Amino acid sequence: MAGSARANDIRIELFSDTKTRPSAAMLAAMAEAATGDEQAMEDPTTLSLEERVAELLGKEAAVFLPSGTMCNQIALQIHCRPGDAVIADKTAHIIGFEGGGAGATAGVNIMPLQGVRGVYTVEQAAEAIPPRSNRYAPRVTLIEVEQTANLGGGTVWPVDRIDALGALARDKDCALHMDGARLMNAVAALGEPAARIVQATDSVWIDLSKGLGCPVGAVLAGSKDFIAEAWRVKQRMGGALRQSGYLAAAGLYALDHNLARLVEDNTNAKLFADGIAGLPGIELDPATVHSNIVLYHIADDAALDAPAISAALMKKGIRIGAFDKRTMRAVTHLDVSRVQVEEAVDAMQALLQGAA
Repeated sequence: MAGSARANDIRIELFSDTKTRPSAAMLAAMAEAATGDEQAMEDPTTLSLEERVAELLGKEAAVFLPSGTMCNQIALQIHCRPGDAVIADKTAHIIGFEGGGAGATAGVNIMPLQGVRGVYTVEQAAEAIPPRSNRYAPRVTLIEVEQTANLGGGTVWPVDRIDALGALARDKDCALHMDGARLMNAVAALGEPAARIVQATDSVWIDLSKGLGCPVGAVLAGSKDFIAEAWRVKQRMGGALRQSGYLAAAGLYALDHNLARLVEDNTNAKLFADGIAGLPGIELDPATVHSNIVLYHIADDAALDAPAISAALMKKGIRIGAFDKRTMRAVTHLDVSRVQVEEAVDAMQALLQGAA
């Protein structure tokens, strides 16, 4: 995905919410954190974060991890045996962005479904699960959803769809796992508590380093037995830490100060979408923008392709990623203000109207 540049050259960072940086207040909280040996369960700040996230998600327990990718890989290893299969949308992070980890670390097959903007139906999932009596097919032991669906354009999975997938999983003797990288953006969009959205899941995690603005980390939650096993796999994968409280303190600060404002990020994404929809060469329906991601396409006959648009914006200090010649993505977050979004829209308008 095009978009690499020196950070000092960027004034308006719409490439990803992973580009957020800790605020001075968050850094102060990190510096003042009480710490201990995490592996000995002696880090009070990490324990506090894990308890807080477990309560937030309505699960029995949680474990702090370095990344969301590790959360997914641990969940795959616990829910599945080598040779088993996982149901997921074809755009899922576990397919395209984890270095083949599903096969390398868990030994599982992934059965991709053709969803609509990253969201598939219960009927599609049911049809993809072969009978357990079919010894020729891999056993499906896990159904996976990504909330929000990143490459679907930040699409929010409806709660009733997740509930129905949970019921299907129980009926088919599977587990339901949620990649909750942007779950809290879905919370802001739906107005439902996180625990209600993930009620049907067997495991779920939230990312701290995206919309919540932390420099690193994610928290995986599930039953006490699941988390006990997650600790074993965490150790195996080199994810166990020592004085992790300095990092966990950022997560606690984010939960206290950065949750409610996610509504603003979703609103700014809609503002951006409304502003560029209808510009020459832009293919985008603003109604498809549910959260803080705006995925849009460049028409085949447009005067400029996506990399050219991205490069021209970079000259103005505005970074928006180009996935390929015809696809672009803008992501709003706490380091981008409404005024900056409006400036990005103005720049897009001037560029595309001038090129038309």
